[in-house]
Amino acid sequence: MPLHLPTPLLQSRPLSLHTGKTVWLKMEALQPVGSFKIRGIGAVCEAYAAQGKTRFVSSSGGNAGIAAAYAGRQLNIPVTVVVPETTTARAKALIEQEGAEVIVHGASWMEANARAQSLLDDSTAFIHPFDNADMWAGHGSLIDEVVNAGVDFDSVIVAVGGGGLLSGVIAGLERNGLGRLPVLAVETLGADSLAQSVAAGQRIELPAITSIATSLGAKAVCKNAFALTQTHAIRCATVTDLQALQACEQFLHDHRVLVEPACGAALAMLYSADRALTADFQRPLVVVCGGATATLEQIQQWRKQAS
Repeated sequence: MPLHLPTPLLQSRPLSLHTGKTVWLKMEALQPVGSFKIRGIGAVCEAYAAQGKTRFVSSSGGNAGIAAAYAGRQLNIPVTVVVPETTTARAKALIEQEGAEVIVHGASWMEANARAQSLLDDSTAFIHPFDNADMWAGHGSLIDEVVNAGVDFDSVIVAVGGGGLLSGVIAGLERNGLGRLPVLAVETLGADSLAQSVAAGQRIELPAITSIATSLGAKAVCKNAFALTQTHAIRCATVTDLQALQACEQFLHDHRVLVEPACGAALAMLYSADRALTADFQRPLVVVCGGATATLEQIQQWRKQAS
């Protein structure tokens, strides 16, 4: 039995009225760990457990670490998560709540990841937060559920951090014969490594993450995500931190679910961003990827700072 749950698929009346489109929401924020991450990470952890691994080590800005910790607890396997200094106190508390050890190291995920790699041995499996083909296949199960529900969607809107969810969405589309559908990949300015890579024509590394959406805080997307921009109908978009935060607050008002700014970035494409990018989308599917690491008070505080 998989570690993730099938999540609700809702037609958003508020967003449909706001945009004049039929907007579908895949509610990944309602996973037991608060985000889509458990789909792919759960599948990877189960595979490693079957191989006889007795310890998991992960590196994470928050949500992947929570998912790895949850998977380890469900599988009775100890977990260590290395997080960067930018990780919120809430994210660290949620990882520890699942029984995992938390190590804080480095100014960004890349430094934390290097430390995590140093902790590996033959009995330990490394749980990458976004760069693993089996993980992408697991994330793609959210598309399987939408297709099985018989919903006729014509596009997907998804937030991009390291590119794991984007890779998973496209894997799910392709295995369901929907590889032609356009995907809008959304990042916040200051964490827009994919958009900058596409503009440059090569995969680039940001000098630093300056967005408050630290869940999108990979200074470089995985190679697979960039490669997909060459073969799939992926459109890149960026929103401001303020737009993402406003989307979080409006989504809470409209649907009574709190998501973090990384998820707000995708929602902002329908609430407040440049409509030209979605002009030809009539039935968009928005992956409400969730995120458990930000409180309402923190979102409101960030919004004051961003205004």
